[in-house]
Amino acid sequence: MVVEHVRKNFLPYGLHQIDDADVKEVVNVLKGNWIVMGPKVKEFESAVCKYVGCVHSVAVNSGTGALDIAVASLGIKKGEVITTPFTFVATSNSILFNGLKPVFADIKRDTYNIDPQDIKKKITKATKAIIYVDYAGQPCDIAEIKEIAEAHGLYLIEDAAHALGAEYDEKKVGTFADITMFSFHPVKHITTGEGGMCVTNDEGLAGRMRILRNQGMETAAMERFGPGASWAYDVKLLGRNYRMTDFQAALGLSQLKKLEGFIKKRQGLANLYNEELKDMPSITLPHTKPNVRHVWHLYTILLDKKINHDKFISTMRAKNIGVNVHYIPIYRFSYYQENFNFNPKDFPVTEDISKRIVTLPLFPTMTDNDVSEVVKAVRESIADV
Repeated sequence: MVVEHVRKNFLPYGLHQIDDADVKEVVNVLKGNWIVMGPKVKEFESAVCKYVGCVHSVAVNSGTGALDIAVASLGIKKGEVITTPFTFVATSNSILFNGLKPVFADIKRDTYNIDPQDIKKKITKATKAIIYVDYAGQPCDIAEIKEIAEAHGLYLIEDAAHALGAEYDEKKVGTFADITMFSFHPVKHITTGEGGMCVTNDEGLAGRMRILRNQGMETAAMERFGPGASWAYDVKLLGRNYRMTDFQAALGLSQLKKLEGFIKKRQGLANLYNEELKDMPSITLPHTKPNVRHVWHLYTILLDKKINHDKFISTMRAKNIGVNVHYIPIYRFSYYQENFNFNPKDFPVTEDISKRIVTLPLFPTMTDNDVSEVVKAVRESIADV
């Protein structure tokens, strides 16, 4: 391995941005009386609703928790849920948590989003829902997927962990599916440390999710607080402890005010990558559809088949460039291999893309010079391998 140029400091693929205003909001809550599921959580939920344009929102302690209660709230006792294998494992695990069977549909070669045509092929009498994932921050072919769901009477859950602020046909993601979930993990567009949220226009689903996040109890602590409140409560559902803290919500509120700026910076960095890498025939750049607002959670390149994927990644990392892979197909993990009989040959596009894709660093505090260093490292690494 030849390493011509090495960055002084390691550049990760993603990184949060916290400023003094964020810290101040968190400290203010920590000095108050409510630090779990109090007024700041409600305020954060309302702010996200207003931003997205939905009616109800339910904040939880992680994106995984959001996916879990989204599936659980549907009340499906038995059946199959179709989703993509080209996502973080939490998407599929949420199906398993609820006693249902995941069924994978292949992805599209241009956007790496789930292929509506393959969804159609995977529908059976046992199919109850579809979970589609807006890969890298680009919305799926939502109109096609909704049409399929309506024709077969299926629930729709949108995994928009990558896509807060994204738009489809000039409308923000968050109101298309029965339930949409967002993640506030540190590498996402805004962060609450860990955290997630489900949004919906369905009052019944929202009510069930609020119960499910709170140990299955019908009333929250705030409703039982004070001299005139009842101490009694009932457990209505088999719930979880997915409560969000108020200091997480305070951080989320402060971050939300800066979201559009974060998105603009990500879009600018993506455009710079596109410009500086466009003359390289050995890689394929991301494709953006004309009817979407891509919010660039990830910036990925696709290596030519003749380039050694593993050697390219190790060479880039030796240069202190923190490239990554999003994603290893879920059906290739040991747990899924041991418990299911998925055949990789059934997912030819996923197989091809996953063996060649590389995620380059992208986050708001990156500079144009950082991008130039990454591009230089890409050129050198391709020459080396």
